[in-house]
Amino acid sequence: MISADTAGVTIKEVFIMGKFFEDIEVGEKYSTPARTVTEGDIVAFAGLSGDFNAIHTDEVFCRQIGLPGRISHGLLTLSILTGLHERVGYTEGTILAFLGMNNLSYGKYVTPGDTIHAEVEVTGKRESSKPGRGIVTSRFTGVNQNGDKVLDCEMVVMIRRRPE
Repeated sequence: MISADTAGVTIKEVFIMGKFFEDIEVGEKYSTPARTVTEGDIVAFAGLSGDFNAIHTDEVFCRQIGLPGRISHGLLTLSILTGLHERVGYTEGTILAFLGMNNLSYGKYVTPGDTIHAEVEVTGKRESSKPGRGIVTSRFTGVNQNGDKVLDCEMVVMIRRRPE
């Protein structure tokens, strides 16, 4: 913690540490904050990724094929959900590596105006072959404002062990 006194007002900067490997329990569940997906998100992601598929960029085409309008890129939905996960602080300062994602599947499509969040459950943990770290596996489920599943996968990360 760093403190400073400026004109009689004390300002403190606190660094919150996420959970260490030893602190994580299999079966633990938590939710992220929610965020509304905007049309601007979809347009920006199309430009960033180069994916200008008509289902993401052409409102008329989407309606002609039975969609309610443009839909989010699957990878945009995943990116937003992983960003929301970072806001929780669960692994702030303790995550060492994102090792992989297994069995990624999408449910209901996401459209501009949908509000999504992630529900996370720790499903496994194991020692690493290297000291000072462990491997944690979690079920990662994206849900919209109606409770519909929009994404589901298993995420595997490497987490720091508590310093001795």
